[in-house]
Formats: sequence, structure tokens, C-alpha cells
Amino acid sequence: MPTDAAPNEPLLILENISKVYPGVIALGGVSMRVMRGEVLALIGENGAGKSTLMKILGGVTEPSSGKIVIDNVEYDRLSVSESQRAGIAFVHQELNVFDNLDVAGNMFLGREIRNRLGLLDIEATREATRPLLAKVGARFSPDTPVESLSLAERQQLEIAKALSIDARVVIMDEPTSSLTMSETRTLMQVIADLKAQGIAVIYISHRLGEVEECADRVVGLRDGQFAGDLVKGEITHDAMIRLMIGRDLKSLFIPPARPVGEMILSLRNVRVAANPAASVSLDVYSGEIVGVAGLVGAGRTELAETIFGVVPPLAGEIRLDGKPMMARSPRQAIASGIYLVPEDRKRTGLLLESAICENISLADLKSVSLRGIVSRASIEARAESQRNSLGIKAADVRRNAAELSGGNQQKVVLGKWLSMKPRLIIFDEPTRGIDVGAKSEIYTLLRALADAGVGVVMISSDMEEIIGVSDRILVLREGRIAGALSRPDFSEHNVLKLAVGAN
Repeated sequence: MPTDAAPNEPLLILENISKVYPGVIALGGVSMRVMRGEVLALIGENGAGKSTLMKILGGVTEPSSGKIVIDNVEYDRLSVSESQRAGIAFVHQELNVFDNLDVAGNMFLGREIRNRLGLLDIEATREATRPLLAKVGARFSPDTPVESLSLAERQQLEIAKALSIDARVVIMDEPTSSLTMSETRTLMQVIADLKAQGIAVIYISHRLGEVEECADRVVGLRDGQFAGDLVKGEITHDAMIRLMIGRDLKSLFIPPARPVGEMILSLRNVRVAANPAASVSLDVYSGEIVGVAGLVGAGRTELAETIFGVVPPLAGEIRLDGKPMMARSPRQAIASGIYLVPEDRKRTGLLLESAICENISLADLKSVSLRGIVSRASIEARAESQRNSLGIKAADVRRNAAELSGGNQQKVVLGKWLSMKPRLIIFDEPTRGIDVGAKSEIYTLLRALADAGVGVVMISSDMEEIIGVSDRILVLREGRIAGALSRPDFSEHNVLKLAVGAN
């Protein structure tokens, strides 16, 4: 049985953990220690080995060599059940909830609370769920159907679920990727509470500002190897980037190559179903990146989906290149050269179990068909062209999209649209769950599109991103444009003041 470690002894020890696949070294002798009540941030680019290391801790993947020590108990490998019994809990980036159950049912799935007759005790389950939801600041109830929860609320459920076991180590993988700023602050308090209880937290995030705020220590992985660590006084944005990629990154802002050109998109008094009492008027010009900011519920995604034809507008006028354009379906929007890179690329942007080449040609099969028969050679040639131009890291375009990192999946979504001569592209949270190196590549692509005359609209909840990448920022509040900011007026204060309606 595990024994409690002394306060000054490591709670978790990884010694020389390696994982070798045929032709690939995913991890090469990684060692690290996690202390009781410590927040250890694990950083690295996609493909650095973070996920492999966490899968080994979770018992999903067997290491090729090395050992794991938890509370002075040594393991050559962990099974899933051993990992759970040892008190290792996960908050996954990829949400693992079931829409057909309520919140309480998801919380205790596989650990159901039963009465003396062996039947499910629904009321007891809901009562056990309430304090866990309160701990993460959730506003929904135990009996809420999961299918009605937003992406941010599902993330809160995942965090609460992880806390529902007797955890010694809580591993959080991009836990704030779908949370608002206020929800993120709540999570930081949850982490502080876990620390106070002597629970260790392994915090994996590409949002380096959050890491700087909450981490006691930072460990960097690079190409499957231990790249170094930083203690509290050494943790800075620049130091973490150097640890991850071995070099400094340039400023987020890339100046436009040419002055703003002609108007591409114009909305006048457009009303959407999500905020029927509000209307939006805006313009997007060639050569600029228009950032759209706002709190969750402000109507950013709903506006994007209206332009893309997912939901018809209730009223108003949309013009593309000066001509009336009212897409009644995504098919009509695509035919007009308007494309959407959705927030949830896995659910609505890709067919994960289909090949890269199939995903890239899916929206434009007519151009790769002859007499109604799709040409395999044509779709593979198109995919090869996009793979080379976008730097998609895949050995073969016939690999399934599910096998790629988040950054490379996003490039596949981009490749689908770039092969079709876009006129306007809307990016909804374009770098969610993507590492800093891949982010930089995405930002360069956004600028290249704008410089090529494509209209670029970027919806983002990442304040550093919205300020660092945009040429102009529009702030939505309750379905309306609360204000517009030009680059000299960019600041977090000014964006938030417009977003919350402060004087």
C-alpha cells in the first residue's frame, strides 16, 4: 500500500522514462520529480513528448524502460487501474463526457453510487456532485443534461470529475482552453486549494501567462528529451520559450506588407438568433487582420456562423465585394469564397478517421473528379501541395488526421480552404490547444493571407493573441459592437473595458 511521503520528499518520481516506437524515439530517458503540494508546469511544443509521458503515468502506454515511484512504491509500468488507485487524476484537453447522461451521471460513471439493493442511487449521486461543482465555480446543476452544456461548461465538468477521486496528483492538460477569464481565475483558486491540501498538480498549457502565474516550477521537453527546468524566480515568458524551442520568438505582430485596400465584407444591421434584439454593422478590408474580442456569450461564434450560412440572419444586409450576399447554407458560403475555420476543429472541422488528403479535398470534390468519380491521384497531389506549402508534419498524406498534433490538424483545415482560392476566411479560436512554435506559424499564415488580398477575421479569447496579431480589434458585447480599437489604442484594459461595458 502507498505510504504518505514526508513533506520534503517527492510524491512522484520518474526515472529515465523512455518510449520507443518503430523508427521513432518518443521519449528518451526523461527524469523528473514532483513534490507534495507543488504545481509543476510541463511545457513543450506539440510532439515534444508531453502526451506520451502523461499516457505512461495514466497507464495507457507502457514505457520501454525506466521506473515510476509514487509514495515510495515503485512500478516498472502502471495499468489504468493502478494509476487511479495511486491517486493520479486527469483533466484532459479532449473532453471525455457523454451527451446522453446528466452531469452527475458523467461525474461518477464507472464509480456509481448504489443503495442497499444495489440499485443506482440518483439522489445520492447528485448530492455528492454538488460540492464538486461548487469547487470549480460551475453554475449548472447535477441534473443538467450534458448535451446542453457549452464547451467551457464541459471543461468545468472534466475538472470537477478529476477532483472527485482521492487524488494525490492532478494532471491538467490545457484546462483553460475553453474557459472565460473569470472561469480561469476560478481555476487558479482551485489549484491554490489543491496545493494547500498537499495535492500535486502537473499543469500542461501553451498559455505561458497562466504558467507564469500558477507554477512553482517548470519542466521543458524538447524532441522527447528533458530540456531543462525553471524555478519560481526564473519563470518568465521568454525563458519558457527558449526552454521549449531553444531560441527566442519574434514579436507576435507582423506588419502588413501593403496598405489597407478595398472593402471585402460589409455587414449592415445584421441580427442573429442568439441575440435577436442586437444588430451588428462592420467592415473588413483587404490587407488587414480584424480581431474580434468579447466575453463568452457575446455572440462572436454565432456571428461567424451566420456569415458562413450555418444559421440564417434574422435581418440586415451582408455584402461581399460590394455585392449582396446572403448565404443560406455553408455550401452557398463556400461557393462565394467564404470559409470558416471552426473553434472545435475535431468535431466540426475535420473527419478524424479519414486521411489527410481526403480532408483537404472534401469541400471541393468536384475539382478532383472526372465524370463523377473522385480521382485518388488528384486528391493526393493536392494534399502533397498543401503539406509542402503549410509545413504539415506528416510522413504520408494518407495518414488519418487523428494521428496528427493539434497544430498540424489546424494546418489540414487551412489546407482544405487554401486550395480553393478563398475571398474571406473566418478563424474562430485559431490556436486553441496549439504550442507556441505552431502558433507562430499560424500567425505568419494569417498575415500572408491578408497580404495576398484575402479578408481575414480572427475570433480569439487569448488576449495576447488578439492584441499581438490584429491590425484592428472589434469588441462584441451582448451581440453588439461595443467599440473598435486601432493599433495605437490596443491594451488589455481597453479591450476588457469595452467587453464588460465599464465606463
